[in-house]
Amino acid sequence: MLKLIIRRLLYGILVLFGVVVLVFFLFQGFGDPARLVIGQSGDSTTIQNIRKELALDQPKWKQFLLYLNDVSPISVYSKEDIASRELKGFFIGGDTKLAIKLPYLRRSYQTKKEVSAVLWEALPGTLVLAFSALLIATVIGILLGVLAAVKQNTWIDTSAVFASVLGISAPSFFIGILLAYLFGFILSDYTGLHMTGSLYEYDAFQGKQLQLQNLVLPAITLGIRPLAIITQLTRSAMLDVLGQDYIRTAHAKGLSKKAVIFKHALRNALNPVVTAITGWFAELLAGAFFVEYIFGWKGIGKVTVDALEKLDFPVVMGSVLVTATFFVLVNLLADILYGIIDPRVRVG
Repeated sequence: MLKLIIRRLLYGILVLFGVVVLVFFLFQGFGDPARLVIGQSGDSTTIQNIRKELALDQPKWKQFLLYLNDVSPISVYSKEDIASRELKGFFIGGDTKLAIKLPYLRRSYQTKKEVSAVLWEALPGTLVLAFSALLIATVIGILLGVLAAVKQNTWIDTSAVFASVLGISAPSFFIGILLAYLFGFILSDYTGLHMTGSLYEYDAFQGKQLQLQNLVLPAITLGIRPLAIITQLTRSAMLDVLGQDYIRTAHAKGLSKKAVIFKHALRNALNPVVTAITGWFAELLAGAFFVEYIFGWKGIGKVTVDALEKLDFPVVMGSVLVTATFFVLVNLLADILYGIIDPRVRVG
């Protein structure tokens, strides 16, 4: 099991390195960063100073090494760089120090704030949205899957299968626009929901206010696709289990139908569902980008799209790296759970 974790961790580090390379060279050549920092009215002397400060006067390969040094948790810095960038971590050495630190994602061109601070403010919104969507998908998906399996070949089963196929096929952005227009605009007086909104909103008199109703529509939109897949997985697994001998034995012993389904059949049918749920969390983080933009939900996705519109590339690059890191960590967790649930994975 330890070898599996180490192998997956090394693979994750290689993936992150590839993302760093892709992110750096992808955003090279889009506008002049010095102009984006100072605006169009800056004089040539100021622009040259900013280019020197951002190391834009260096060759591309050296700029890449400096960027890699910034985003790496193990880096080398001078005392002046540590002080000017307000780096957080442990530093060993004299004038040139070995740093074990939090990745430095540089500063926003537009707000001049540290990118890590910008993303840290938006991250809770994305995580709340993803967890809520996964909770909705898991609870409703398992219940629908069980019901469809128990009522096999009835209109309930047919409806559940049709709805799940529709949920898998329909694009999230289309579902989002439809739900926002229908429940957040046309029926807003009855539902109390709005087309756009975030988890927290600011009132001039009451200050920061929690607005849970704004979570409903984006969470449902984001959760529809995994809900459909979990429904089909649960139905298939339950149909396999319900045909086993021990289920017939449980019925013969006089156990109630409810006890047989939930205490015996469902428990043994959940293994593939659990592994699918774990893997889907990473997918939900990526899908949240579109959903956040549609519903105006303040999260990493909306912050990234807004930054891209303003050519604020440090925020975009930092967002991609943070999201990729979450992908690697969630997939590592999924691999560990696979090994716990199915020992054959450890051997492979």
